[in-house]
Amino acid sequence: MPVYRTLDHNFFKTWSPDMAYVLGFFWADGTLTINPRGGHYFVLESKDKKLLEQIQSSMGSNHKLTKRIHKINKAIAYRVQIGSKKMCQDLMRYGTGTQKTFRLELPRIPKNYFNDFLRGYFDGDGHVWSGLMHKERKTSLYVVQAGFTSCSYGFLESLKEKLQEKGLIGSLVKVNNASAFRLQYSTKSSKMLHNLMYSNSQSLCLRGKKIKFCQKLKMRS
Repeated sequence: MPVYRTLDHNFFKTWSPDMAYVLGFFWADGTLTINPRGGHYFVLESKDKKLLEQIQSSMGSNHKLTKRIHKINKAIAYRVQIGSKKMCQDLMRYGTGTQKTFRLELPRIPKNYFNDFLRGYFDGDGHVWSGLMHKERKTSLYVVQAGFTSCSYGFLESLKEKLQEKGLIGSLVKVNNASAFRLQYSTKSSKMLHNLMYSNSQSLCLRGKKIKFCQKLKMRS
């Protein structure tokens, strides 16, 4: 017997912490396609199976998760494909499309949900690094750097301006030998970024990434 698929087709119509997070995650790691027959589909992918299951739960979805193994590095990832014209149209209403990689725009996000969107995007295309700088000097400096990567310069520029309003000072640079850009923050602003994203401890997030970020900041204290 065929499996009946459940789904809240109105999920992207109303802002909530979970909706904003999933929207941010889609902005980073999602794709949207319209096939020749007019079928509308969007795909979410992550190395963290549990996170995708939590996202599905928030959307009321029981769609099948599929496992993929990267041909080169053998990395394992999980993906879910959901067919819903209504949800895809809502996603396009926020500014995405079938060719979103280079044309991504920062959607208009209500103030109360910006941090959730930011955390979702960070879990998809964000990074955090720590290490010693100025090793050649007598006293080296331990620093923490965090930021975001995208092929859309305009998106990162808008995100940089938005975060600057909140006091974060970052730099936007091109990634060497790649058609991508990186919005980077130093230790002080990285701490502020952490506090923004994880102010709601009950919200969706990549737990491992959150713990890693916390640990690196504690080493700097």
